[in-house]
Amino acid sequence: MKSTLPTSVQIPKVLTIAGSDSSGGAGLQADLKVITALGGYGMSVITAITAQNTLGVIRIQDVDLDVVEAQIDAVFLDIEVDIVKIGMLASPEIVGIVASSLRRHGVKKIILDPVLRATSGASLGGDDTAGAMITQLFPMATLITPNLDEVSLLLGRDIAGLQDFKLAAEELLDMGPQAVLIKGGHLDSTHTQLTDYLMWRTLEDGLEVVQSKEFKHDRVNTENTHGTGCSLASAIATYLADGHDLSHAVGKAISYVEAGLEAGRFLSIGEGPGPLWHMHDFYPTALPLEEDKT
Repeated sequence: MKSTLPTSVQIPKVLTIAGSDSSGGAGLQADLKVITALGGYGMSVITAITAQNTLGVIRIQDVDLDVVEAQIDAVFLDIEVDIVKIGMLASPEIVGIVASSLRRHGVKKIILDPVLRATSGASLGGDDTAGAMITQLFPMATLITPNLDEVSLLLGRDIAGLQDFKLAAEELLDMGPQAVLIKGGHLDSTHTQLTDYLMWRTLEDGLEVVQSKEFKHDRVNTENTHGTGCSLASAIATYLADGHDLSHAVGKAISYVEAGLEAGRFLSIGEGPGPLWHMHDFYPTALPLEEDKT
């Protein structure tokens, strides 16, 4: 009797190029958790080693350029990568080596989270790094996912409110990416409803058309928000690699992160803001610790 077992199984293969978070809540550690939770196969290229915890970033050590390049080459020479998610690139030189390596390997799908500020406020890349991203990576990007602080840094002005999102997205889109998602989570915390704003280019009858969509959702009452940006970008990448269109992938990723924030409200990890609960689909919602039953 012939075996009915499949000869191969295809799952989304996602490469994250990012910094390492020693506390496990953000960076490539968060990326790999998200990719795995959503049914993908995650691979990683380490661009920087950070000594950090829930209280903040203590130290950053960039990885040598030739080692970054070697990691990228090693993956692409053996594995067919469906999509690349890029996070922390702490210097213009690292931006350059990542961009040239991805061009050399003909990468077509890139989700770029322009990580320039940590939640604690620590700088993870200055103006020179932002400029290198704009010139070298934005034109290659399928989608960029800046938060409001990063939008302000990239455009050189403050974003005061929702009324500024459309113009900001248009200006960022003019820098070259195919799509922009402005994340509204850093807007005034008195807002109970958040808005994320997506703008993207599409072709209709051979003509380029710009479309936009707002994603409105309630703010989750939690301090455990470490790694939300990394997690959102990785979720979008995984859903895109799994065949969803951009708008649908963004909506599903927002819902995934929102559920992770809700499930992680009562997690006790560290003395500062802890992470969301990435594995909420597999384990019960995290609840307050019960009193000693003895």
